[in-house]
Amino acid sequence: MQHLLSFFHTAEKLKQELRHSWLSNGRQESVAEHTWRLTLMAMTLEPYFKQPVNMEKLLKMLIIHDLAEVAIGDIPAFEVSERKNTKHEAEAAAMQTLCAQLGEQGKQWFDLWQEGEQKETYEAKVANAIDKLEAQLQHNEANINTWLPIEHEMTFRLQKHTLFDETMEALRLVIVEEAIEKLQRANIDFTQWHHV
Repeated sequence: MQHLLSFFHTAEKLKQELRHSWLSNGRQESVAEHTWRLTLMAMTLEPYFKQPVNMEKLLKMLIIHDLAEVAIGDIPAFEVSERKNTKHEAEAAAMQTLCAQLGEQGKQWFDLWQEGEQKETYEAKVANAIDKLEAQLQHNEANINTWLPIEHEMTFRLQKHTLFDETMEALRLVIVEEAIEKLQRANIDFTQWHHV
C-alpha cells in the first residue's frame, strides 16, 4: 500500500497544476477540474454515440490523459504546435516514471495513454474530441477578457477533431455557436476564420 500512497500524493499535484483556462467565477482552472468534466461529458454522451464504445476504456483514457502534467506542467494548445515533439517526449517520459510506480497496472495505463496519444481507435478519437470541446466550453464560460487573440481563431479549428463522429460534430456545432455569440457580444471580429 505504501507505493500506492506515494502515487496518490504525486497525483494530487494535478489539483495544483493550473491550466490556461478560467472558470465562470474568475478563478483559474486546475488540470484535475478539467479532467473531471471530461469524464462527466463522456458519461453524458454515452447514449448518443452512433457506434459501440468501450466506456470503461474511454473513462480510464480520459482520467489518465493529462497525468504527465504533474511532472511537466500544462502546455496550452496554442503552444503545442511549436513544441509538439518535445512535449510528447517529455509526457512519455513522465508517464513511464509515474506508471512504473504501479507495476503491471502501470504498464496497462501507459499502453492506454499511448493509445490515446495515437488517436486511432474510436475511444481515442472520442477522448481527443471531448478534450478539445471541453476546453472551448470552458472558454465560453469564462470572461471574454481571459481569451487571448489566438483563442478567438482556435474556436474555429475544432472540426478536425470531431468530423469522425456525428455526435461529436453536433456537440462541436452548439459549442462553437455559443462561442460566436460571446465573440459577437464583445464586438470581436471573427469573420477571417468563420464566415457567418
